[in-house]
Amino acid sequence: MTLDATGSHADADEHSNDSPVPIPVTRSSMPDFDAFVEEIRPLWDSRWLTNRGEKVRQLESELNAYLGVSHSALTVNGHMALETLLQAFELKGEVITTPFTFASTTHAIVRSGLTPVFADIKPDDYTIDPASIEALITPQTSAIVPVHIYGTLCDVDAIQDIADRYGLKVIYDAAHAFGVERDGVGAAAFGDASMFSFHATKVFNTIEGGLAVVRDQEMLNRVKHLQNFGITGRDQVGYVGGNAKMNEFSAAMGLCNLRTLKDDIRRRGIVESAYRERLSQVAGLRLLNPVEGVASNHAYLPVTIDSDEFGVTRDGLHDGLAIQGIYTRKYFYPLVTDFDPYREDYDSSGTPNAARLSNEVLTLPMYADLQIADVNRVCDAIIAAGAAV
Repeated sequence: MTLDATGSHADADEHSNDSPVPIPVTRSSMPDFDAFVEEIRPLWDSRWLTNRGEKVRQLESELNAYLGVSHSALTVNGHMALETLLQAFELKGEVITTPFTFASTTHAIVRSGLTPVFADIKPDDYTIDPASIEALITPQTSAIVPVHIYGTLCDVDAIQDIADRYGLKVIYDAAHAFGVERDGVGAAAFGDASMFSFHATKVFNTIEGGLAVVRDQEMLNRVKHLQNFGITGRDQVGYVGGNAKMNEFSAAMGLCNLRTLKDDIRRRGIVESAYRERLSQVAGLRLLNPVEGVASNHAYLPVTIDSDEFGVTRDGLHDGLAIQGIYTRKYFYPLVTDFDPYREDYDSSGTPNAARLSNEVLTLPMYADLQIADVNRVCDAIIAAGAAV
């Protein structure tokens, strides 16, 4: 059976009738087929397929209302949203971020001509440690790019305090945080800007897509110019921009998925509760604890494995579950600082909490239509693996 990058099974017809139906690590939420057809039907009349047509403008408006913001721009993907934001702020020098993230975060910093500096994470919630940030600030530091992890928000107050005292910009990688709120305030409200990912594997998807959220109209205009080749008017190019615009079909998918998002998050919460009921007391396993006041989107279900206590290593459990048709993900592993483009310039031992977590964490299957019977199958297999030692 062939697996794609997310661990989803790509060749269902190769599956043997004698083995259990595979459980992918993620499964994209999709609207009713007829509803999507009706959403895209006007495109056949208008033939306006890109360049900020009706669907993109409508989705931006609805996302602004959902997130409680006023200035946002849809992008072709989350990565380009972050790159565009970094360039829009005209940053120079060093940017402090976390190595416990997807490679895209660091790539966006480097591709924008900036130097990443890596802070450690907090061991309790896996987000960037404000104390580690402050220790790394130099005269060359221009910004902080914290990453909200697994639907848990960073310590936004402490980070903002540091940024204010040192005159730094804060641009959040909020790829995991769409729909997350703290005390009723959405994730998009924090920092100078935020990037969201609407990749097919995310809680809310537009097939591929992203969103750049900023604080004022002037910055929004700059973002929209940069994402459209730097074009500032007819026959005028004012910036060295790229092409980061969302197309109309992706926006149509987003409009459909936004209508069911609340229910999708609710169902994900039921799945998470089922996992917690079965696994929270298993020796050697640790589930990420909810943060008081934070309403999660239940984007991922990470569990860390203490092999000495559980009896099986993270990699051993990952491989053993795969044999049973249960697909998990070592997310995030390796650390960004251990990837080939960065390993010669950085030492992962400098971020010991992140290094340890990267070698212990496993994300379990999580999606809105995951059946509780399948959650129990996953849990039975995990518990049996530890008990067998």
